[in-house]
Amino acid sequence: MLLKKIFLIAIGGSLGANARYWLGILVEHYLGGEFPYATFIVNITGSFLLGMFLTLVSTRYLSLNQGYQWAISVGFLGSYTTFSAFKYETMMLAETGNHLGALMNTGLSIFVGLIAVWLGVRICSIL
Repeated sequence: MLLKKIFLIAIGGSLGANARYWLGILVEHYLGGEFPYATFIVNITGSFLLGMFLTLVSTRYLSLNQGYQWAISVGFLGSYTTFSAFKYETMMLAETGNHLGALMNTGLSIFVGLIAVWLGVRICSIL
């Protein structure tokens, strides 16, 4: 059972990492790279999806065995979101003199991320 869970998390992680990569390319193509829009969007959508998913699972609206739950939450969403990239990009903004951008990236990522999780939970709680 443990090997199956590890395998499912690895598959989910691979899919999440690829989703993050391709969405990042798409976002940078349309919005540019002056601000880390791709990381911001990935982290907000990942927060929203995690809030929704864990609420659906915990309220029994979505019945999945624990291996698949881990594949989605730890594997897919864990590799899809990019907290380390968020920290690095914020530091780069500050080091290049864009202190306002660094502050905005930090504040908005935390604040909007919390709102996204809250929305995901609320939307699935009213089902």
